[in-house]
Amino acid sequence: MILLGRAGVSPDRVDKNGRTLLSHAAAHGQEAMVKILLGLENIDADRLDNKGRTPLSHAAEGGYEGVVKKLLEREEVNCDQPDNDGQTPLSWAAKSGHEGMVKILLELEEVDPNKPDNNGRTPLSYAAGYRDGSATAEGVVKLLLERKEVNPDQPDNKGRTPLSGAAGAGDEGVVKILLGREVVNADKPDNSGRTPLAYASRGVSSSSSEKYTRVVKMLLGREVIPDNPDNNGRTPLSHAAERGFEEPVGMLLGREKVNPDKPDNGGRTPLSYASCGGLYETERYMKVVKMLLAREEVITDKPDNDGRTPLSYAAEHGSEEAVGMLLGREEVNSHEPDNLGRTPLMLATSGEHEGVVTLP
Repeated sequence: MILLGRAGVSPDRVDKNGRTLLSHAAAHGQEAMVKILLGLENIDADRLDNKGRTPLSHAAEGGYEGVVKKLLEREEVNCDQPDNDGQTPLSWAAKSGHEGMVKILLELEEVDPNKPDNNGRTPLSYAAGYRDGSATAEGVVKLLLERKEVNPDQPDNKGRTPLSGAAGAGDEGVVKILLGREVVNADKPDNSGRTPLAYASRGVSSSSSEKYTRVVKMLLGREVIPDNPDNNGRTPLSHAAERGFEEPVGMLLGREKVNPDKPDNGGRTPLSYASCGGLYETERYMKVVKMLLAREEVITDKPDNDGRTPLSYAAEHGSEEAVGMLLGREEVNSHEPDNLGRTPLMLATSGEHEGVVTLP
């Protein structure tokens, strides 16, 4: 207050990012400071920074309900003001998983609960699949779905629906909620051809494979095509094999219409991808390799478009156990060169995988 009372001090001066004292105070949840600043003359309570964000936008992102309520008391504050990316305060609140904040904003008539940003992402899209990693989602998703204006199956500019986003995040709670809506297409592909099942099968983290497994199980309980390839020819099985997700691989292999040896556009099969998992978390990758080798349809020495076989990839990645299993098959040619003339032994040697090089 001492500084604010000095002559020449402008409380509404902006920094290099176009942000005012009020913007910073709102972003940090400093309710008392916000109250003081709003009580001064010539304060623009809705001033945009260089990114088009208002103090309300910053406060909503942080979940500071007291600050938001004070800002909303000002007539000039636009509660649905989009920033330069088209994100509204509601969108920011949904992305951050602030259930109380979302509830406050949804009570305002001026707020459009289904307003897309420049990427076509709605508040529901953010809550379901684009939210911050630590944010919770189920409560926010339920609040948004209570509004009739909200389309639970609305795709963004990349064709991704809230279900695809939730499946890709491994959020079984949100997936269950969305699957409970009749209008939601459980097998809807995005612009890249990936379905919710494909997103769940590829996951984003091997340390969270259990949650993806549960999502895969839920999706397989619906009328989905389990072997549906994306634009690159990759199937859910291909993605699961690459991640070493043995349980999803097992579930997919249990479906009659799933081809365990289906190559993608590059000619790579699920076995080719699984054979790469040699240096990290070897045990679960080897379980996948064993499951695939147990299928009669799988051609163990099938080359891809670059002439590389599963053995070639296993050797390059130092996967001793996979190399051993593949060499145990009579049909596997241990000296088969790829299109560049590189043999599995050459690749293992260049990678300094001594264990693979010295295998009998």
